[in-house]
Amino acid sequence: FQDFQLLIDRNVYDNLLFVLKATGWKNNMEMDHRIRQVLSEVDMVHKGYKMPHQLSGGEQQRIAIARALLNKPDLILADEPTGNLDPDTSDELMKLLHQICNSDDGKAVIMATHNYNLIKKYPGRTVKCEDTRLTEAQQEEIDFDQLM
Repeated sequence: FQDFQLLIDRNVYDNLLFVLKATGWKNNMEMDHRIRQVLSEVDMVHKGYKMPHQLSGGEQQRIAIARALLNKPDLILADEPTGNLDPDTSDELMKLLHQICNSDDGKAVIMATHNYNLIKKYPGRTVKCEDTRLTEAQQEEIDFDQLM
């Protein structure tokens, strides 16, 4: 999500509509319903008419997540999703991602981050990449003071 890739000539709603049409959706009522549904999931229903440049970085991030949710993927890959956000917006985004992976529909979120505070605050399965190797790390094994 580091580069949100929102189409600058379209409002939020039309950015999402473009994705649905590009992925084969045909029924206008179903597309409208799905767009409103994902905007609701990211608490952005009231921003559908806004152009990308009228949104804050955190709002653009939420729209990018809404776009990722449109076709109901089982897995969301998030590469440094909080990298360009202030601490409060980062926290809001992490709450949203945490909600997504704890929902009843079984979605998974794989997130790459260098922000160890987020790992500490939002515990989950943690895999560490070090010296070209991936190893699973238990939360209690991670020395956050050493890492920071």
